[in-house]
Amino acid sequence: MDKSMKLQLPQAVTKIINKIEEAGFEAYAVGGCVRDTLLSRTPDDWDITTSATPEQIKKLFKRTIDTGIAHGTVTVLLDHVGYEVTTYRIDGEYEDARHPKEVTYTRELSEDLRRRDFTINAMAYNPGTGIIDLFQGMEDLETGIVRAVGEPRERFTEDALRMMRAVRFSAQLGYRLEVETAKAIQELCGNLDKISKERIQVELVKLVTSPHPEQMRELYRLGITAVIMPEFDAVMETEQNNPHHKYSVGEHIIHSMMAVRPDKVLRLAMLFHDFGKPSCKTVDEEGIDHFHGHGAESEKLCKKILRGLKFDNDTIHMVSRLVLYHDHQVEPGKKQVRRAINRLGEDVFPLLLEVKQADLDAQSDHKKEEKEQHLCKVRQLYEEIIRDKECVKLSDLAVKGADLISWGMEPGREIGQVLERLLEEVLEDPELNTRESLYELYLKYKDQQ
Repeated sequence: MDKSMKLQLPQAVTKIINKIEEAGFEAYAVGGCVRDTLLSRTPDDWDITTSATPEQIKKLFKRTIDTGIAHGTVTVLLDHVGYEVTTYRIDGEYEDARHPKEVTYTRELSEDLRRRDFTINAMAYNPGTGIIDLFQGMEDLETGIVRAVGEPRERFTEDALRMMRAVRFSAQLGYRLEVETAKAIQELCGNLDKISKERIQVELVKLVTSPHPEQMRELYRLGITAVIMPEFDAVMETEQNNPHHKYSVGEHIIHSMMAVRPDKVLRLAMLFHDFGKPSCKTVDEEGIDHFHGHGAESEKLCKKILRGLKFDNDTIHMVSRLVLYHDHQVEPGKKQVRRAINRLGEDVFPLLLEVKQADLDAQSDHKKEEKEQHLCKVRQLYEEIIRDKECVKLSDLAVKGADLISWGMEPGREIGQVLERLLEEVLEDPELNTRESLYELYLKYKDQQ
């Protein structure tokens, strides 16, 4: 890569930089947006660093927001889009392994870049000056290395979350960790217990949904999972002497994550689907390992861990249901598939098919063709049921509570019970889902009372 190369900046970013320079100050695009542009990726956002103070920036632009004024950041609004503009700064002492007690403004871009986390994130760009790369970030981009700026122990002591970010960047970019950077993580990963669970959650999701979820191995190797999720260490250390498996529990989990698309719910489901195996493991007389009841145990651990990491309730519900039912056998018959859709929900069942496929892909070849045919048949029946709009839930019934009342029922709990009985009949035979047929069934129930 050539430091004199021209980068394509958004028009608004160029406008902001030019206006700051016209006022006599320096300004550069900085950090991740420069990295991503060099990699021909579209940046999520654009950050600008400047020698101007926040007060001076606020005087230059009509619309600004004090988003991080204590740390020198002002958001400039152009065409309803926000761009963070931060004054060159030197961070003071870090008191909580995450935030500096204070920041000091500086007139030197080099001082600002020196405080950043990794070399690939410590580059700045200005259309007139070109790329400012004081720590060989471009070289590390070319060779595929995540390297801390300066002394890695200092960077990770300042902000412990950077240790997870290092592995996360390696997973997103397919890079390896530089040796001294990795050593420092092994030494200091215990400091991650000082980081908020919400921050850990964000980095974990970015890693597991990355192109390289197998970097969970690196979290384990470096000692990070022992701090943030010791249950993962247990699965990595549990063997599976069973004809259906060719990997340890942990390696099976990793391979199943690699086999499913990078959706948050699906990747998390694969991560947790066998967490219950270490505590459920038994060995029979022939020396074969079994894991009876591991689905329910995995669900318990999944809920506990996701709640501890402050995941939202919807994610916890979706992931835990997939974990609970991942090993549940769905028979390849229309009735059985309709009942499974009803039990799991229309939103969960198609995801379960993906979970089952990924689980199967990470197993041994023992009876694999037979398992593939079984799953293929279930998937085919599911697609037919959805295509034909067969009734699989109460809202699909051809009658509602108001219909039962019009037929003479008193409002109350019994209405819901009768609707559930009608649904049971329709799950058996979808052709019964007409107002006339359901009325006949209703009369039959009434006569039986």
